Formats: sequence, structure tokens, C-alpha cells
Amino acid sequence: MAKTGLVYHPAYLEHDMGMGHPESPNRLRAIMQQLEQSGTLAKVTRIEPRKAEDEWITQVHSAAYLAMLKDQSPGGGRVSLDPDTSMSPGSLNAAYLAVGGALAAVDAIMAGQVNHVFCAVRPPGHHAEAGRAMGFCLLNNVAIAARYVQRKYSVARVLIVDWDVHHGNGTQHSFEDDPSVLFFSTHQYPHYPGTGRASERGTGAGEGLTINVPMEAGEGDDEYLAIFHKTLVPAADEFKPEFVIISAGFDAHKDDPLASMGLTEKGYAELTGIVSGLALRHAQGRILSSLEGGYNLTALAASVDAHITALLDC
Repeated sequence: MAKTGLVYHPAYLEHDMGMGHPESPNRLRAIMQQLEQSGTLAKVTRIEPRKAEDEWITQVHSAAYLAMLKDQSPGGGRVSLDPDTSMSPGSLNAAYLAVGGALAAVDAIMAGQVNHVFCAVRPPGHHAEAGRAMGFCLLNNVAIAARYVQRKYSVARVLIVDWDVHHGNGTQHSFEDDPSVLFFSTHQYPHYPGTGRASERGTGAGEGLTINVPMEAGEGDDEYLAIFHKTLVPAADEFKPEFVIISAGFDAHKDDPLASMGLTEKGYAELTGIVSGLALRHAQGRILSSLEGGYNLTALAASVDAHITALLDC
């Protein structure tokens, strides 16, 4: 059985954007309860997050933006950063531990302690831009982890697969001119945040290494699997990544309230298998998967369980 790790910390529950907000602490409560009840939790290696160091965060985010987050972090109540995103007193610590969870996961993978890790973290990250919070995201966990594995471990090529139903604008913009990162995204289109057209293919030296696949409402398992086989697999086989990262949003599930796609838990497991095959061929099986969206609690928990089980089985 492959060695799979799990990052989780109770401090992730302290990020609270208010009653009725879809990105709530209950998301992680549902995931952890499901993993415990199914027995999956007993099969994974627990990895303790640390607070990320500013030197790694500022590989992706501006120092001015990080200073603003620290300055705006409230002692009580909430501070609004954009129409969808706010900070409570526990948010900044949770964000530092979310990034630090991804970094600890990279360390565990590169040390050979595990082959892959799922990071059950909050807040999510893929919408966060270099100098702006947006779309429920404060710090771009996945983008920072990609820079970290490249610069700490001299990994030359990183593949980022973003199957969240929303386009990962922050991640794309972090790497669109960088030939060392292949960014692949499937997303409902047109949908928030409005980016991710097929014509967005990267710039300069990174042209052709941004691959966006806009999808129509209602498409599900069969369409996703066809796209992964037809588009992702040949691109990744040509790129030959040495490390694979998944922006693992589960809001393309058929029951998600914020989108209109048709994926099922079985579909997520099969997508995981495709990505695992790429990692086994090119990256010694190394996969870091980090939670992004997913807002129907039952569907989210079941999909995460299927995803981790597929990692365990690969």
C-alpha cells in the first residue's frame, strides 16, 4: 500500500467568515468525521503543520500585501478584504498554518516519509493573487508550495492540476510566464472569477504551459475523464514533472450549491488515478493535494474520502 499523509490542525477551524458563509469550519469537521467513520483516517500518516515562514510566502505574495494582512488582522469581529472574503481573529494564524501545512507536506514527501499528502486546510488559496485576497482565499497555499519545492529541493519542473470548479486565477498568474511550472485547469465557464479562457496559454517563456479547459454546466465524470486523458496526460508526459500538486476543489460535484457540474465521488477517484499515474511515471509518485472548494458537506466529505482512498490504492 502506498504511503499517504494527511495534514490537519484544529486552528483551521478558527478562520470564520460568519454565519451562512459557504466556506465554513464545518467543511473540515465533515471531512474529518467522514474519514474517521470510514476507517480511512487510520490508514494515513498524520503530518503536523507549522506556521509558514514569511520568506516562503513572499516567493508568491508581495511583502506589502503580507504586511497589510498582518495590519488588518482583527482582535475581534471581522475585517472585509473583498466582497466574499474576510478575516476573523483566528484567520491569519490559520492561513499561516495552511501554507505551513503544505510546506510540511512537501518536506515529508521529499524525505521519503510518504509518497503523497492530502492537506485538509483552510482558508483555501488558489484565487489569492500576489497582492490581493479574493474568492475566500488569503494566501495561495499551492503556489507557495510549488516555489518551495523548487527552491528548497532543486526540483526543476512542477505540474499543478486544478480541478476546482472555479478557475485558479491566482495560481495561473503566479506562473504564467514560467516554463518550470505546467498549470492545468478544468473549470465551469463562464463562472467566477471570469478568467480561464482556453486562449489563456501563458506568456513569454511560459507560453503553452498554461492549459485551461473551460467546461459547460452539467458536464460530469465522462467528460472530465475524457479531457484528462486527451489533454492533461499528453501535456504532462511531454513536460515530465518531477513533482505534482493538485488544487483539490470538490465543488464540481453534482450536489454542490455553488456550481452546476456533474462530477461524483467515483469521478474524483478516477481523476486521482490518472494524476497518480502521471506522478508514478515522472515524479517518483510524489503528489501534494491541497483542499480548495467544495460546499455540500456530505458530497465534500465523501469526495475527499474517495480521493484519499484512491491515493492509498495507487
